[in-house]
Amino acid sequence: MKKTIATLIAGLFATAAFAQAPAPAAAKPASTAAAAKVEAKQEKQAAKAEVKETKAAAKADVKEAKQTAKADVKEAKLDAKAEVKEAKAEAKETKKDAKAEVKEAKADAKHAKAEKKAEHKATTVAAATPATTK
Repeated sequence: MKKTIATLIAGLFATAAFAQAPAPAAAKPASTAAAAKVEAKQEKQAAKAEVKETKAAAKADVKEAKQTAKADVKEAKLDAKAEVKEAKAEAKETKKDAKAEVKEAKADAKHAKAEKKAEHKATTVAAATPATTK
């Protein structure tokens, strides 16, 4: 974009300089026509060159924009992958913690059941066997 603007500004300066040039003397009409023809040809070539430069600059700008966009997309994909990986790791950790809690709860329940059974057995045995008195 900077090249395009620079080219346009250079073109404006060139036209301003051309507009300020003194008009050629009309003493020789035959040579003036030939000179005008040559001058017109040169102007046409200059305009073509300017158009070519402008197109090249625009093409370079488009190419640069595409590369930037491509890099941005690639970076966004990498960020998304990293977020997914992090979320999966977090989910795995949460699942592991939940399993540990369930295992601990089952162990506590088993221990409580065993204690209750032992206590019940102790009371039942004590009640079933009469105390001997001496």
